[in-house]
Amino acid sequence: MYIRKPAWFRKMAMPCGRIHSRLLCALMTAALPFGLSGQSPLVGSGPGGTVRMFPTDLAVLETQEPRKDLPCTVTPVKPTLGFDLRFHAGYEVSVPLKELAGTDNSLTMIFRVTPENRKDDPYLFVQRVQVPPLRDDASGNAYLQGAFDVGEGKYHVDWLMRDRSERVCSAYWDIEAELSARDKPLVLSIEPGVVQAAEPESFQQEPPVERVQNEPLLNVKVMLNFAPHNATAAIVQPLDTAALVSMLRTLARDPHIGKFSLVAFNLQEQRILYRQEYSDYIDFPALGEALRSLNLGTVDLKRLSKKNGETDFLANLIQQEVGGEDRPDALIFAGPKALVDESVPRESLQEVGEVEYPVFYMNYNLQPRETPWRDAIGRAVRFFRGYEYTISRPRDLWTAVSEIVSKAVKFREGRRTSGAASQ
Repeated sequence: MYIRKPAWFRKMAMPCGRIHSRLLCALMTAALPFGLSGQSPLVGSGPGGTVRMFPTDLAVLETQEPRKDLPCTVTPVKPTLGFDLRFHAGYEVSVPLKELAGTDNSLTMIFRVTPENRKDDPYLFVQRVQVPPLRDDASGNAYLQGAFDVGEGKYHVDWLMRDRSERVCSAYWDIEAELSARDKPLVLSIEPGVVQAAEPESFQQEPPVERVQNEPLLNVKVMLNFAPHNATAAIVQPLDTAALVSMLRTLARDPHIGKFSLVAFNLQEQRILYRQEYSDYIDFPALGEALRSLNLGTVDLKRLSKKNGETDFLANLIQQEVGGEDRPDALIFAGPKALVDESVPRESLQEVGEVEYPVFYMNYNLQPRETPWRDAIGRAVRFFRGYEYTISRPRDLWTAVSEIVSKAVKFREGRRTSGAASQ
């Protein structure tokens, strides 16, 4: 079943299948907003820096007149709020392959993003692509992309691309990043009027968080089902990775949580991918390295021959992690729908016994109307009288984490009060 991606991702997704010949699809894919970035900021590109540009490039940007010496078509990508609470913007550009023919060509893209309220402080970025040898009769188009992040506000974008022969294509447009009325309560991770390069790495370490000082901190355990939103997909798409990692980052940034335990698993492969015992922070680089071993494109014949193997794996996982000696202040399942052939048997859940802490489930589901039913994890969480949240938009994630932390704090305080009264 094909899962329809949000509009902004469909625009930013790399159409490698449409590229005739070989034009460094790997490099172009790196321009995706949540993958390895194919762009790097110029030295001194931010406000107050010393900007160094070729005079000819600066002259092109200053004219504000579109040029097509190098034929190309530029399509701006409007700012759209991501699960990481950052506005993602950028562009797509197509170039006829015949215009890039030869054995020694390269493309340099320079774009300047100027906040409306700070017109004297533009941000400059550069993106370079080395073109492989192409025949003179090459047909079709090459498709390239670039991405950057912005805070709320209005911006003007000046963009140019030149090849090694100094032919230029240029374009200019305005963008506005604005939270909807329902999203106004969200606290974004990028300040208004600020422009930044798209994050180059999904698993970079989080900076230290200032925790609350006037109350005991929560210890939480997270069970992450790291899997694609589309259960039949052979890889975890960048959008899915971004959403799942954003769930962890939103938890990691909450000042009420002091200790984190993490178990990342994959139902299809029926194995635990990464485990981190209680720590002051989530080790994102170690998690990213462990997830490299995920290989959804292969089939283990031993697993294939085992009937209801995914259900058995999930049942054992719940018994070990929920029914173990560990007593967190909250246990949180997170991930896409676990659509297995059979639900975890009720007898297996009963063996866990009474759970002395609240259980939650953040279900990543971009199309809840297409799959509105509970999955295997959701039914298990319901058995433990837990709470399930559907995560389809950034505000769903923000709301879910806020409620999870609030309920966990109230549950812990209620348990302490009850314990003190019984004594």
